[in-house]
Amino acid sequence: MGVKKKKEMQVTALTISPQEFETLRSFADMERKNLASLLLQCVQLKDGVSQICYIKQIVPFLEKEDKNGMCDPIIRSCLDILAGIYLSLRPKNPLKKVLASSLNGLPDFFLTEAIHCFTCRLKEELSTTDLYSYRKVIDNISSCIENFNLGRTSVNNLLENVLHFLKKSLIEILEENRKFTGNHIVQTQLMNDLLVGIRVSMLLVQKVHGFQGNLWKASSSPIWQSMCGLLSIFTKFLSDDDLLQTIQSTSGLAIILFIKTMFDSPEKIPDLVSSLLLRSVDCSSIPEWFLSSCRSLCCAEVSGSTLLFLCQGALAMLDWQNGRMGPHGETLLLDTAQVLFTLSSRIKESTLEMFLSRILASWTSSAICVLESSSPSLKNSLNGNSNIAERLLEYVYTHWEHPLDALRHQTKTIFNNLLQMHQLTVEGTDLVTDPFFLGLTESLLQLEWHVKGKYMCLGCLVECIGIERILAVEKTIPSQILDVMGDQSLVPYASDLLETMFKNHKNHLKSLAVDSTWIDQLHETWISPLLFIMCEGSLDQKSYVIDYYLPKLLNCSPESLSYMVKILQSSTDAKSGQEPSFPSSGSCNNTGALGALMACLRTARAHGHLQSATDTWESLVSSARIKQGLIHQHSQVRIDTLGLLCESNRSTEMVSTEEMQLIQFFITYNLNNQSPGVRQQICSLLKKLFCRIQESSQVLYKLEQSMSKHEPVNELPRQHPSLSLQQYKHFMSSVCNSLFEALFPGSSYPTRFSALTILSSVADVFPAPEGRIQTVYQLSHDIDAARFQTLMECFASTFEEVKILAFDLLMKLTKTIAQFQDSEKLQGLFEAALELSTSTKPHDCTTASYLLNFLIWQNALPPSLSAYLQTQQVASGDREKSASVVERNTLMVIKCLLENLEEEISQAENSLLQAAASFPMYGRVHCVTGALQKLPLNSLQLVNKWRPVVEKLILLSYRLSAIVAPVIQSSSPEGLIPMDTDSESASRLQMILNEIQPRDTNDYFSQAKILKECDSFDLEDLNASMPDIAGIKGKEGKTCDVTAQMVLVCCWRSMKEVALLLGTLCQLLPIHSLPESSDGLLTVEQVKDIGDYFKQHLLQSRHRGAFELAYTGFVKLTEILNRCPNVSLQKLPEQWLWNVLKEIKCSDPSSKLCATRRSAGIPFYIQALLASEPKKGKMDLLKITMKELVSLAGPPDESQSTVPQVHALNILRALFRDTRLGENIIPYVADGAKAAILGFTSPVWAVRNSSTLLFSTLITRIFGVKRAKDELSKKNRLTGREFFSRFPELYPFLLKQLEAVANTVDSDPGELNRHPSMFLLLLVLGRLYPSPMDGASSALSLAPFVPFIMRCGCSPVYRSREMAARALVPFVMIDQIPNTIRTLLARLPDCTDQCFRQNHIHGTLLQVVHLLQAYSDSKHRTNSDFQQELADITVCTKAKLWLAKRQNPCLVTRAVYIDILFLLTCCLDKPAKSNQPVLESLGFWEEVSGIITGSELITGFPYTFTVPGLPQYLQSLTKLAIAAVWAVTAKTGEQTWEVPISFSQLLESAFPEVRSLALEALLERFSAVVPGLAEEALPPLLHNMGEKFLMLAMKEKHPECFCKVLKILHCMSPSEWLPQTERCVHLTPKEFLIWTMDVASTERSEIQSIALQLASQVIAHNMQTCEENRDSVVPELKQWVQLVISSCEDHLPIESRLAAAEVLSTTAPVFLTNSHLVLGLEDTLALWKCVFTLLQSEEQAVRDAASKIVTTVLSQGNTSQSTEFAFCQVDASIALALALAVLCDLLQQWDQLTPGLPILLRWLLGEGDDLAVYMESTLQMEDDYLFEKADVNFWAETLVFVKCLYRHLFRLLSKSSWQPSSPESLHHLQRTVSKQSHLLSQLFQKLPPTAQFLKTVEFTRLRVQKERTLACLRLLAFLEGKEGEETLVLSASDSPPEASQLTLPRTETAC
Repeated sequence: MGVKKKKEMQVTALTISPQEFETLRSFADMERKNLASLLLQCVQLKDGVSQICYIKQIVPFLEKEDKNGMCDPIIRSCLDILAGIYLSLRPKNPLKKVLASSLNGLPDFFLTEAIHCFTCRLKEELSTTDLYSYRKVIDNISSCIENFNLGRTSVNNLLENVLHFLKKSLIEILEENRKFTGNHIVQTQLMNDLLVGIRVSMLLVQKVHGFQGNLWKASSSPIWQSMCGLLSIFTKFLSDDDLLQTIQSTSGLAIILFIKTMFDSPEKIPDLVSSLLLRSVDCSSIPEWFLSSCRSLCCAEVSGSTLLFLCQGALAMLDWQNGRMGPHGETLLLDTAQVLFTLSSRIKESTLEMFLSRILASWTSSAICVLESSSPSLKNSLNGNSNIAERLLEYVYTHWEHPLDALRHQTKTIFNNLLQMHQLTVEGTDLVTDPFFLGLTESLLQLEWHVKGKYMCLGCLVECIGIERILAVEKTIPSQILDVMGDQSLVPYASDLLETMFKNHKNHLKSLAVDSTWIDQLHETWISPLLFIMCEGSLDQKSYVIDYYLPKLLNCSPESLSYMVKILQSSTDAKSGQEPSFPSSGSCNNTGALGALMACLRTARAHGHLQSATDTWESLVSSARIKQGLIHQHSQVRIDTLGLLCESNRSTEMVSTEEMQLIQFFITYNLNNQSPGVRQQICSLLKKLFCRIQESSQVLYKLEQSMSKHEPVNELPRQHPSLSLQQYKHFMSSVCNSLFEALFPGSSYPTRFSALTILSSVADVFPAPEGRIQTVYQLSHDIDAARFQTLMECFASTFEEVKILAFDLLMKLTKTIAQFQDSEKLQGLFEAALELSTSTKPHDCTTASYLLNFLIWQNALPPSLSAYLQTQQVASGDREKSASVVERNTLMVIKCLLENLEEEISQAENSLLQAAASFPMYGRVHCVTGALQKLPLNSLQLVNKWRPVVEKLILLSYRLSAIVAPVIQSSSPEGLIPMDTDSESASRLQMILNEIQPRDTNDYFSQAKILKECDSFDLEDLNASMPDIAGIKGKEGKTCDVTAQMVLVCCWRSMKEVALLLGTLCQLLPIHSLPESSDGLLTVEQVKDIGDYFKQHLLQSRHRGAFELAYTGFVKLTEILNRCPNVSLQKLPEQWLWNVLKEIKCSDPSSKLCATRRSAGIPFYIQALLASEPKKGKMDLLKITMKELVSLAGPPDESQSTVPQVHALNILRALFRDTRLGENIIPYVADGAKAAILGFTSPVWAVRNSSTLLFSTLITRIFGVKRAKDELSKKNRLTGREFFSRFPELYPFLLKQLEAVANTVDSDPGELNRHPSMFLLLLVLGRLYPSPMDGASSALSLAPFVPFIMRCGCSPVYRSREMAARALVPFVMIDQIPNTIRTLLARLPDCTDQCFRQNHIHGTLLQVVHLLQAYSDSKHRTNSDFQQELADITVCTKAKLWLAKRQNPCLVTRAVYIDILFLLTCCLDKPAKSNQPVLESLGFWEEVSGIITGSELITGFPYTFTVPGLPQYLQSLTKLAIAAVWAVTAKTGEQTWEVPISFSQLLESAFPEVRSLALEALLERFSAVVPGLAEEALPPLLHNMGEKFLMLAMKEKHPECFCKVLKILHCMSPSEWLPQTERCVHLTPKEFLIWTMDVASTERSEIQSIALQLASQVIAHNMQTCEENRDSVVPELKQWVQLVISSCEDHLPIESRLAAAEVLSTTAPVFLTNSHLVLGLEDTLALWKCVFTLLQSEEQAVRDAASKIVTTVLSQGNTSQSTEFAFCQVDASIALALALAVLCDLLQQWDQLTPGLPILLRWLLGEGDDLAVYMESTLQMEDDYLFEKADVNFWAETLVFVKCLYRHLFRLLSKSSWQPSSPESLHHLQRTVSKQSHLLSQLFQKLPPTAQFLKTVEFTRLRVQKERTLACLRLLAFLEGKEGEETLVLSASDSPPEASQLTLPRTETAC
């Protein structure tokens, strides 16, 4: 929508030789009227675009010539020159196309001469012998053939020459390609030449007329011989795997095309091609020429890729239309399909898989062409039930979730074509009732919705047979699809399917309709579920539906908008203002109807569905409703409402005054948003609005001009254009004012980010006026010195994004800010930057970098720096003068930095501790890198001055690296601190460096480390020899404690910056290969040295931060080397790779490679080398490396070291994680999985550890990143077909391994044989599942795994039995589960059996539990069948019921059996058709009752917790007992058996597991009851239980149970249990309240929260029922207030603050807004202060809960009239302002302004802040601790609260007639404020001149406090009558200039 500059067309001008130029000059006439003059003028122009105009004049000029002109030598020469010009132009030059187009219209009488000229010129071209000119000739041949008649005729005349040239060029280019093996840059170019040559050969055969006859087919014909030669070459290309696959693919096309062209008998071609594909060529029956040219295809073995490309050639080059090839063609079609199916099971390389999918799609398209006029036999072979159709479906099902998007897209094409094929085979039948379509529909609907392919196939099916059948089977399918819209990965598929279905259904209903009622049915089916999701769905669902589906639906059915708006309007208006909280407006978890309405209107307006005047958004929704949307608690509602205002389908639509006002209102309250996504959307939408303003302003300017000239206009605007333009200007100025004010001191990161981003958009959208474009607003006009200073201070932010935005904005305002530059200030800025570059705080060096870059680009460096350029007298002449100011400035700054860095490095070489404490050097290096990155290093002017700088930079980098390397490369860098000092530098430093040498070399694994006697040392002697490290001096001469953390940060950050600097140098600087060359800055030797540096540090560093960032720099280097034309540099990565692999393989004990820390930097090193390999090549390095690593990762021989295996496993893990390798790594996944599983069986821990990590990576790589909380969710699983089709070699491997594991689990009980790999095997198998689409005869069936998994359930390891049970579930089809369960139950022993193992029983029962759970969760079953199957299972369980009783001594198996019974109760305790529950009819409950009655719950427990399985057994038994109790209570009036156990008995159990489950069940029931309706809603069993809960609360010691008891009491009405406290627990209600508050103040957070809520409930109950006794509970009320206050503190857990918010919300009507001050003024205001504290909490959830308090407050009778936002769910930003407004209003209602005002003024000033103490502690903390951080609130903005409070107090005092009761009442406060003002002035004077950068924290705090003080002073002065609304400003002497400009941020309010 923005104003875009038209891209200028760049055309390279044509040129001619000097001889031709002289020829034209000699022929040109003086009057310039002949063709030579025209051409001469043309070639003299330097602009190609201008030359086009002259070219177009050639033919019209020749048309005027007489026919005799063809004998004119001038024209003949000109035509010859034109031919030369045409052949000299590049193929993509527009001039070439224009010339060809012009010459196509050449008059006939000039054609012969022109053809002659072109033929001669082309013949001359074809005679070239320069191999590197061949490409130009080939391109010219192609250009002549394509759409150029003269050229095509010339080629036809020279056909023999052209063919000979093509043959010669292809042979020579191929030979040249072989010579340059290893130089991939040259090879890439040569291979592209080969590819173009093949394509031109094909083009020649297809388009040149010379091949139409048969004369050329004589064997002696040169053309025929050239054709045979080319055919032979293509055959060679096809079989050459060293060539690009695109060359092989194109060669396959060319071979079939040449066969088709050269063969005499067209009818024999299909048989010949078929025999080639089937490898059944009869050499005796084929022509000799074919055998000699294609011998390798006929007689030798060919690769799969060769066959694949031949299939492609047959399908693309033969004529399949209308069955023109007859029966032989049909046979070839079927044979091709069989070959492709065979190849699909063999090909696993991703690129070949892509080719195969495209070729299969092409095959289906060819089949459709043939079927349109085919034989019945072919129709039988290709119908939906045929073998080929089944194979195609199998291919689709296997690949429809393939990782490659393009391949998935091809499966859709294949499926769609398959449906069309079946349609063609059954023409004339009803498709809806066709068995094939019916079966396909049913099987697709049975699939889970997480299968992406389901959506694609259903969409194709709907387009084929319509939606009616699907809706008849699944009426709720719209809702089902909408339900999955919360999963981002499925959203595009689901929305596309919904759109397809909706369109189809609408068209169908429309075609059947006789009136307009059809649309009601459409709305009922599709719109109603959509509106439900938009109002009540999850947050993700709603946002995805709005973004993806809603626009599509409105585009399909614009008429549905009015229906949607009507429904949502009525829903929104229904409850507005009637209830305190209503769903229609939504909440933090629910956008409600208001959100849905805004989303609909926004989408409709953005897509142009609100065009007419009656449909404008203003007529559909009120501005009050818009305001509610703009400050709604839910961010999506705010975004949609803003989108409604900003977006429009017309980029020039006027922005109305109302819209501008609403936008300003929005900006006031929405800049401080913590969500990055929301901030991005806000900034994007506002930029769209600004673009609308700019573009509509252009229309207004034009309209204004037309009106001033009295020209007629189409439509008069509502107001004069100049007035609208003025409004635009005022609006933009006002917006920018608000944004600059948002950059106030202490503003949060989100606010600054939003404000700067929007300001940057303003600067982009409204550029400086140029040409005809006028700009309605310019940001630069609103920039003054204060705002410039504000932007500069953003550099001090700790967030780099803010620095970047501020820097970019300043760069856009370059011309404006030049006027604010003061040389003195600039000198201070430069000095500050230099100081910050040595700060110990890492973010300071970033600030320094941006400051320096700003000074460089603004040419604002101090004059003293110019000496750095004058010191070197280099005779550069004019070139130096022409160097840009930026380059000169950058050079000066870098020289200055290098001089300082060199000095500091020299000091650090003496004392690393001193460097770490005083001048960590990484900041200097960071600033150098930052300066270089901003400079265009490829076009430097001062090259001679840059070279020594670069050389020095590299050498200093090496020196710095050498200093810090010992720390980074030590065995434990994190805790290392070398105690070096200046006094003992040499010997002490050497000893320490020896101490910290790496201890984890390869001999770590080969021999034990024994501390020798001589290695011992005396700690006292050591301490004596060590100087006191506390003596290290910091920057300011202060003594500081140098921690290991300081040293480590200094070292690894220095290493990081050196790595990034060297990587940047290699990436940006030009390289010169020869010393004498003048263009480069880096030599080859320097690049090699840098590579060796990276190698050393990546392979030897132990600190992760160091080698990860070295990797970043190394990647930059390897990417450059791979693109470098220098062959020696280009081959470096390959050499480095072989060297490191050799070192890994040799496993030398003395190797310095790190064998711990996951091989440290070694995987990163190899990763960088492989990832930078060109992806378009053959990836040979990757292939060879993977083979080496896979072989190393396998189990080594006993004599070999395991170190190489560990390295290989760690490297493989890194490579499989690297997304840049993409699908190229997939062919090695199976080998990696084998290595990981086998490595897990190693006796060496390091191997097992690395194998586990590799296995975890492979699981993610195969099954995708975890997308669900459920570990085994089907979202991260594959069908067995998909898995084993992708990795077929894993099928026998896993089966064999599983069999080996299963054979070990049945060993004798005495020997525990744990097979280590069982865990990994079951983990993989547990992620597979059988698809309903799998055929019974699948070669990769999962059935063979099932018996082995079942046997694994007998493992003696508990965890293994659990995993086997989980793994079994996906292997059993849903309809097979009941039979499998019955089989497993039958295997269980009877009670009479004597010999059985509990492990076996346990494993079997676990499998039953998991299968039963899966069956009960299944959605695809009919109710009657399901009930019957479960009833049969229930009968089987009754036969083994002894396992649940005391006859079974094992509590573990008893518990699992009881779990099975409980599952059955959950599934079957519902009435069947006979109206009698199944369980009751089977006598199940009697059996359960018997189990419970005979259990230990009744008889007592002889066990203690030492008995295995007791807790598990108790939980299982309790759940079953509770289910039995609920079953009894459900049968009211017809009880047939007694309750087996009561809740009282369960609650009295000695075991907390029992009590906890019982309480959980009761809590669920009580929490669902509406207060006051307990008697009606609860069963009689639960009546009058308050007494029981009270007693339990007093004696319960288990925290979890205690918490649940309190929650139940909270759910109950206090009137039910509070009167009983004295009788039950011997506490009066007052004492019970005190006890509850004691609990709330002493217990842990969760109990604290519920105890606080309970105490608050009791207090509120007492206040409402016992008004006369209020005075007696005053102490308790004060204690409660203090409890609430303490619960709101920021350091507390979020649960405590949420509980406090809930308490304040529920008690607000009683305490906060009551017309009587129940608590007294001080305590009431303290609670209000809590509300403000919670509203400024950093956690969104706490702020939302606090906003609910404000909503409750505003819904009261005495407050609801004060604002337009009563009853609305508002965001915390505006809730703060609303709450303050209400509080000020209440102070008047209470008549408490006199005592309340001092309290509020103390809030304004900030109570309890001792500035001097704070400043001192801040300084101390910064000196002592590097990373210590206090609790910081990144959301709260102090000055926002101050501003709101000040504004409301001022308004309150202005409109009230309040006077202080005595003049002395405010004097104390005035003295305090004056004292603070004076202290602030002193503290400001102590700060350095550039304190905003050097002392940012202190400076900001002082500025914030100054604002608070100023606000207090203004109000106090106003109260004394000294001041009105004017601003009181402190004198300039009281503070530095930076502070004197301060004003409180201004914003409008809605209150």
